[in-house]
Amino acid sequence: MTVFLIQIAGAAALLLWAVRLVRTGVERAFATQLRLGLRRASDNRLLAALSGLVSAMLLQSSTAVAMLVSNFAAKGALTASVGVAMLLGADLGSALVAQVLLARPGLLVPLLVLGGVVLFLRSKARRLRQCGRILVGLALIFVSLDMLRTATAPIIHSEAAVSILGYLDQDLLTAFLIGALFAWVVHSSVAAILLFVTMVAQGALPPTASMAMVLGANLGGAMIAFVLTLAAEVPARRIVVANLLLRGGGALAVLLVLNLSLLPAEWLGSSAAGQVINLHLAFNLLLFLLALPICGTVARMSAALVREARHPAEGLALSALDPSALEVPERALNCAARELLRMGEVIEKMLVSAGGLYDTWDDQVAEAILANERRVRQMHFDLKLYLAKMNRHQLDDTSVNGAIEAALLAANLESAADQVARRMTEQARKLSTEGISFSRSGRQDIEDFMDRVQANVQLALKVMMTRNPDDARELVAEKESIRSTEQRLQSKHLSRLRDGVSESIETSSIHQETLRILKQVNTAFAMAGYPILDEAGDLLSSRLASAEDRRTG
Repeated sequence: MTVFLIQIAGAAALLLWAVRLVRTGVERAFATQLRLGLRRASDNRLLAALSGLVSAMLLQSSTAVAMLVSNFAAKGALTASVGVAMLLGADLGSALVAQVLLARPGLLVPLLVLGGVVLFLRSKARRLRQCGRILVGLALIFVSLDMLRTATAPIIHSEAAVSILGYLDQDLLTAFLIGALFAWVVHSSVAAILLFVTMVAQGALPPTASMAMVLGANLGGAMIAFVLTLAAEVPARRIVVANLLLRGGGALAVLLVLNLSLLPAEWLGSSAAGQVINLHLAFNLLLFLLALPICGTVARMSAALVREARHPAEGLALSALDPSALEVPERALNCAARELLRMGEVIEKMLVSAGGLYDTWDDQVAEAILANERRVRQMHFDLKLYLAKMNRHQLDDTSVNGAIEAALLAANLESAADQVARRMTEQARKLSTEGISFSRSGRQDIEDFMDRVQANVQLALKVMMTRNPDDARELVAEKESIRSTEQRLQSKHLSRLRDGVSESIETSSIHQETLRILKQVNTAFAMAGYPILDEAGDLLSSRLASAEDRRTG
C-alpha cells in the first residue's frame, strides 16, 4: 500500500511540475505577445473570447489568463463584458488542452525530450531556450500520465479499493467536492482533470464519480482565480466573480442533471475515459455558446455583488521603517526592503493612472498623482535617514552593501515617480488643452509600450519580494528589449511624419517624449535586478549593456 501511494504521489507531482514547466516557458518566451493579443482583442467580444481560448491553450491554464485579464480590467483597459468573454474562451481553451494531452504519444516523447534539450542547451537566444523548456515540459506530462497508468493498474484487482471508490458513485456531491478541492489545492484544473481521466481509464475510478469530480474541478479552477484576486481592484474582481458564477453555477447544474440520471453517457463516447473527458469539453463548449451572448448581463450581476468601497482608508498606511530594528542590521535591511516595495507599489498605481489621462484628462486624478509623488519623495527622505542611522552601528560588509543597494534603488524609484507625476502628466495635459490626439497607429504604439512597461514594473516588484535570480535576469533582459523597442517605435513615428499623417505631426513632441519617459521609468525599476544578478555572478553582460545605455542616453 505504501509503495502504491508513493507511486501515485510521485506521478501526480511530476504532472503538476510538468504543467508548470510548460506554462513558465510560454510566459517567459511569449508573455509580451500574449498580453498584446489579449488587450488588442478588447474591441470585439467574439475576438476577445477567441484570444482567451488561444492564450489558455498556450499557457495550459485558464487561471493564468484570468490573472492577465483581471490586470487589464484593473487598469481600465477593457470592459467587464469583454473580460468575461475572454475567460469563457480561456475555460474552453483549457478543456481543449486536456483533450490533446490525453492522446497517447508513441515516439513523440523521445522526440520532444531530444528537441527540448538541444534547444535549451545549445541555443543562445532566450526565446529558443524557453521553447526547449516547453518541449521538455510537454514530454514530462506524457511521461507522468504513463506513470499514473502504471501505478493505478493494480487498483482494479483490489476488492477493498474498488469498494471504497465505488462509494463515490453513490455520492456524487462528495465526488464533486473532492474534485473542486483537489483542483484548488494543486492550483491547476488541467492537471486535476488529466489525473481523474487517467485513473478512470485504468478502472481506478468509477465513470459517474469521475464525471462529478471533473465538474468539481471546473468549480475549483474558477475558485483559484477568485482567491488570487481577493485583494485586486474592484473591476478585476467583478470579472473573476462573473466567471465563478458561470463556471461554478454551470458545473452544479450539470451535476444535478448527472445525479438525476438525465444525461445519457453513451452520447459522450464509447469508453469510460472518453465519456469523462468529452463531458469536460462539452460542458465548457456549451457554457461558451450559451453565456457569450449574455456577457453584459452577467457582468452587471457581478457589479451588483462586488461594489466599490464607500470609504477607502487611504490615510492608514504606516511606514515599514521600524526604529527598534536598527540594532540588528539584518532586520533593518528587511524593513528597508519592505519600504522600497511600498514605494514601488505607489509608483505603479501612479503609472496606471497617468496612462488613463492620455484618454481622458481629469484634474482630480492628476492632483492625486502629484500627491502620491510627494508621498514617495517623503518615503525616500525617511529611508535615507533610516539607512544613515543604521550606518552608525557596527556593520559587516554584507550590511554595508545592502544599505548602499537600498539607497540607490530608492533614488531610482523617486526619479521614476517624478517622471510619471511631472513629465508624463504634463504630456497628457497638452493633449487635452490643445485638443489634439494621436493617430490610430501612434496611439496603439503608445498603449503597447505602456503595457510592456507596466508589466515590467510588476516583475520588478516581484523581484524585490522574492529576489529570484531567474526573474531578475528576465527583468534586466527586458530592459534591453525595452530600449530596442523604444528606438523602433521612434522610427515608426518618424515614418508617419514623412508620410504626412496630420495627427502624428500635431502630437510629435508628445509622442516622442512619452516614449522616452516610459523607457526611463522602466530603467529605474530594472535596477532592482542588478544586485541579485551580482550575487549570482551573472552581471558582467548586464553592466556592459548598462554602460551602453548611459552613452546613448
